[in-house]
Amino acid sequence: MAQVYTMGSPMKLVECVPNFSEGRRLEVIAEIRAAIQRVPGVYVLDQHSDAIHNRTVVTFAGGAAAVGEAAFRGAARASELIDLTQHHGEHPRMGATDVVPFIPLGETTMAECVALAQQVGRRIGQELQIPVYLYYEAATRPERRWLPNIRRGEFELIKEEIQRLEERRPDFGPARLGPAGATAIGARPVLIAFNVNLASGDLALARSIARAVRQSSGGLPGVQAQGMATADPAVVQVSMNLLDYRATSLHELFGRVQELAALQGIEVVTSEVVGLLPTEALTMAAAQQLRAVHLGPTEVLEQRLLGALLERA
Repeated sequence: MAQVYTMGSPMKLVECVPNFSEGRRLEVIAEIRAAIQRVPGVYVLDQHSDAIHNRTVVTFAGGAAAVGEAAFRGAARASELIDLTQHHGEHPRMGATDVVPFIPLGETTMAECVALAQQVGRRIGQELQIPVYLYYEAATRPERRWLPNIRRGEFELIKEEIQRLEERRPDFGPARLGPAGATAIGARPVLIAFNVNLASGDLALARSIARAVRQSSGGLPGVQAQGMATADPAVVQVSMNLLDYRATSLHELFGRVQELAALQGIEVVTSEVVGLLPTEALTMAAAQQLRAVHLGPTEVLEQRLLGALLERA
């Protein structure tokens, strides 16, 4: 099952954040995570599971060779354990392994992550017989750059259209969907998954705020958003992906959602980050909130200490 990838050195790292369509069966999640962790040189950094979304996000990093192998093994185990015909949740989905992004860290280039996405995508298509669509920087068609375009209609509609519509044909793998569905694999910069929960049971309100803040509807740059229900019937959620935290900061995004909710007499209950985010994103938000003139990653004690340790290594 192992395959050799040609990239990788101590300072050439890759982050991978696959999303699996399971957030309820803890034993299934544990099996998938174990398959990833068994690859030498891979470091699992975070796991976020949500029963309402019925989705799990695993974050791991390492050299490209190890990360590529771990992504394949995680997808293989998920295909054995998750049946999309039996899957229901708030989050849109099209596959057992729904999306696999590779993110360059350190000295790794985006081009290297594109090559890795192509290698892993081809392997999943050939060996697991799962349709694979390349997205974002790895996209082979302009319309496939954006994940919502690929996932349109989710598993059920893709299963119907993949065999008869040319635009639905995958980049790798068969033009048919089995129980494991299809997978999107790509290369992209760091993305921040950020949710804001509102003190309201009105799902239409959450969806209207999502429309107002997302870029595709004329909202904030680099923002994708949708309204969702939560486990609490008195709380709805604006679920967002921040594609460029330098174009729109966390502070700006939170403030806009809060402002739009307040116009309807609704308060923000909580917010949450799904997965991990860069120190710079936090210091930018803190600097705006505190009106701090000089506040960035270099002013963070742990970041300065880490830099010193790396210089000695």
